[in-house]
Amino acid sequence: MTAPAPAAAPARPAGRFSAGLSSTPGRLALATAVAVAACLLLAVTGFLAGSSQANALQDAQRDAAQLVGMQELRNDLVSADATATNAFLVGGLEPADARERYEASLSEAARSLPELAATARGTGEADDLATVSDSVQRYAGLVESARANNRQGFPVGAAYLDQASAALRTEVLPTLDEVAVSTSERVDADMGAVSLAQLLLVLVLLALVALAVVQVWLARRTHRVLNTGLAAASVALLVGGVVTAAAVLGGNGVARSVASGPYAATVATSQALSLATDAKSMESFTLIKRGSGAEFEESYQASLAEAADLLDSAASAGEDGGSDLRGLLDAWDTEHGAIRELDDAGRWDEAVEAATSTADDSAGAAFTAFSDAAHADVEATSTAAVDRLGSAATTARVAAWIALVLGVAGAVAAAAGMNVRLKEYR
Repeated sequence: MTAPAPAAAPARPAGRFSAGLSSTPGRLALATAVAVAACLLLAVTGFLAGSSQANALQDAQRDAAQLVGMQELRNDLVSADATATNAFLVGGLEPADARERYEASLSEAARSLPELAATARGTGEADDLATVSDSVQRYAGLVESARANNRQGFPVGAAYLDQASAALRTEVLPTLDEVAVSTSERVDADMGAVSLAQLLLVLVLLALVALAVVQVWLARRTHRVLNTGLAAASVALLVGGVVTAAAVLGGNGVARSVASGPYAATVATSQALSLATDAKSMESFTLIKRGSGAEFEESYQASLAEAADLLDSAASAGEDGGSDLRGLLDAWDTEHGAIRELDDAGRWDEAVEAATSTADDSAGAAFTAFSDAAHADVEATSTAAVDRLGSAATTARVAAWIALVLGVAGAVAAAAGMNVRLKEYR
């Protein structure tokens, strides 16, 4: 009796997959999966690229505005100190306009402190700004004591003014500088994150190539040049890819141009203004010390030299105004030189009169012209930086949604187009 033949072994999954690919319907199904996956890849990567860059641009916008606010706060405090110190030279009751400028600067600083603390990133910076607020109140109290004693002709007023200025320079300004440094580092990190979104464009390109390969294969396999569904998917992917690439590359270009242009000019000009205003205080302290203020004159020269270098940097950033500011700074320095000549020649009363004068050709008028122009430049360049970053962020976010919608639509169109071919084999 013949033995029965052994039962055939069941086909392995790999064997079934290979057998499926050997048939045209199986290959069409695989091509469909590839086309749909390519469309969804563009949808996901395009959305991630656009949205991640939009977030980075918005972070840069917010941190840049915070940094400008920090520097403006510093300028307000230094300006208040310069005004109080200069008014102290007059003796007795200081001029009303000087008192108004002092109170305006101090009030602006007091107003901006809680706003900056509320928008600070991290409890550490908020705590630092709270400490600054307490120190500013202490500074204001010391200035009031100096003013009261000076009004009555008591020499101890100068000691109170020294304490106030020392408190500002040892407690307030260093803390503000530390917070500004950390904020500046965040801006740099934000700008770097903007460029990282470009890496996702490689996947967008891969999706376009994959869909093109599917179309070429289908055309050769079916001897039909056009598949309506795949053509629609290709158009959707091409438009989505172009929009995403343009937005991401454009956003990176905007970030780089802002970083080297208006943002750099804003930071440099604001720092120069702060240094020049501090030098103005040193000019007054040199006269207050009456012959023993050499160290204050040295501080004046150091601050002015650094301010001049910063203004040159602002001018090299390609923004209007830097060169004009340097000329205004030099004009004030010339008037300062005349004050020093009077004081060094033993004509202290005339030097004080020149330092406190508000005439059109005075040192005070020259400094005011520089200060007003610097404030205007900072406002213009900071507004340009924030607006350009915000506009780029909006463009990137819109591009992200366009890529997502077109990618999903392309997937639906590709599936529909390939399904038409699959039906021919059923």
